[in-house]
Amino acid sequence: MVRYRSIGLMLSLALAVPAASLVRAQAPNRGPLPAPARPGAQGRPPAPATQPGLPTPTARIGGRPIHNEAKRAARWKVVAMPYSRAGLTTAEQQMIARLADACHQMDEIYLHQSDLGGWAIYHATQNADLYRLFSIDGSRWDLADQNSPIIGEEPLVPGHELYPFGATAAVIERYAAAHPEQRAALYDPWTVVRSAPLDLAPALSQPVVSVADRLYTYPYHEAYAEWVKPMAADLRAAAKLSPDPAFAHYLNLRADALLTDEYRASDIAWMDLKDPKIDLIFGPYETYLDGVLGVKTSYGGAVLLRNDAESRKLAIYRQQEDAMQQALPVPAEDRPSKAGHVAPMEVVDAPLRAGDLRYGYQAVADNLPNDPRIHAEKGSKIVFFKNFMDARVNDVVLPVAQKMLAPDESGDVSSEGYLTTVVLHEISHGLGPAYAHIDSKQIAIDEAIGPAYSGLEEAKADATGIFLAKWLVDRKLLPASELNGVYASFVAGTLRTLRFGTAEAHGRAEMMEFNYLLQHGALAQGADGRYTIDYAAMPAAVASLAQQLLAFEAHGDRAGVEAWFAKYDGMPPTLTRALESTRDIPVDITPEFELARGVRP
Repeated sequence: MVRYRSIGLMLSLALAVPAASLVRAQAPNRGPLPAPARPGAQGRPPAPATQPGLPTPTARIGGRPIHNEAKRAARWKVVAMPYSRAGLTTAEQQMIARLADACHQMDEIYLHQSDLGGWAIYHATQNADLYRLFSIDGSRWDLADQNSPIIGEEPLVPGHELYPFGATAAVIERYAAAHPEQRAALYDPWTVVRSAPLDLAPALSQPVVSVADRLYTYPYHEAYAEWVKPMAADLRAAAKLSPDPAFAHYLNLRADALLTDEYRASDIAWMDLKDPKIDLIFGPYETYLDGVLGVKTSYGGAVLLRNDAESRKLAIYRQQEDAMQQALPVPAEDRPSKAGHVAPMEVVDAPLRAGDLRYGYQAVADNLPNDPRIHAEKGSKIVFFKNFMDARVNDVVLPVAQKMLAPDESGDVSSEGYLTTVVLHEISHGLGPAYAHIDSKQIAIDEAIGPAYSGLEEAKADATGIFLAKWLVDRKLLPASELNGVYASFVAGTLRTLRFGTAEAHGRAEMMEFNYLLQHGALAQGADGRYTIDYAAMPAAVASLAQQLLAFEAHGDRAGVEAWFAKYDGMPPTLTRALESTRDIPVDITPEFELARGVRP
């Protein structure tokens, strides 16, 4: 089959083809080869970054260079993420080792969800820079370069490996209309959609470019059973080592959930943990890979070690969640009560992350679970990754601010202000409408909005969080002297994200926000290319933006969202030129975990 042969071509490119021959290399349809031998416990030995005799890199049509893996990889700063055993008993260290084993299995699932062709190359390439790029992006497409191909010429497929190759939202929706009995399974967050039975190799699953005669759906626990079963066994083994009965209970319930795709009971058990010394994010949550329907989840995980002193500082936010919900600029029916929901919040170090928390954009916080039923019943839990936040602020945000903002404004940027923006962003993911209301029906917001949902939700959390900073100051819950620092740190964080471009949900969201603030006079660009902030204009601009984005979610207004982003998410040439001043600053960090495969107590 053509799809099978294409991966053979991709592997040959990764292993041996000189750079000049890549000019004509076309990456056709995807599909896997049988699994190559995996790297050893300590990882693949580094191969030479360049090979003697290779021609000088040239450019493809359109000017994009080829064989520039080293240059691409150099844009990411490697940051060591140590594993501190201080205060951990022997049993706790043994438990963490089993959790780490489960995380390594999760990485394999994620790569199968993201890019089967890339997965094959990742396990076979002898090019150290190419290997590193795959370990950063988790696919053949460069997140920091508008998802341009790292190798070959095949563009990013919006559905990754969650749908048949070539499937679009229109194809799925027309099929669902013709087969209403399959609609629920097609839109299920925990199913893979295929054009062939599960026992047929994905390489033989035919592309779908029009309405298919037959689509198949398979629950994740069947499609990924090869990794799900050992992950569940690792969690059960870890539970036996835990000195915390509540955490052990959660691990056992989560193991059950991995084998059934029924996550509600284990999500509630996770929410009910009381200040756990050791914690774990583990499961399919986020929908960033799904550019077709915007509903399919990808697996993500992190081992968490609690920072008690920093966690106690979050009490003020925990106590105000319902009051903040009621302060939002939307009708009462679109801000359901949060009374009685005291959102668990914790500051942690993450000595290991996996799946969608490991690859690409390095999140500094998480707000989970994403299930609206649990939001209504229990709220959500917010986790702040201190080791990742410190690295981002020191290595990226502050240097970008010094280059991109006028001196007065760059001086207002701080670690404390950035932390406040992140805290309020994550809280705001749990605020606002719980469902969209369309024709008197209650519909999940992500289903109503479709592929644009991820960008919309990130923008809503940004705008709502910055709106609430002013609300907190007005009620003397935050010092008024800190507000300008919050605004400046938010703008600096936005400029940091925009260096990724707008191919990813966060970048698209923040490009829209940036253009909106420019249009409303809260930002302006000086003759020297640097940006100034009109602190007096910020509150009204942020409030109007938050109101509009919350309304989109409340009404499930897919067309309105798509038109809004089309209007606002283009990068102005003046910003593109200004961002050139940051070219020597890393686009982001990439973690190097001490708690890697093979590490034991």
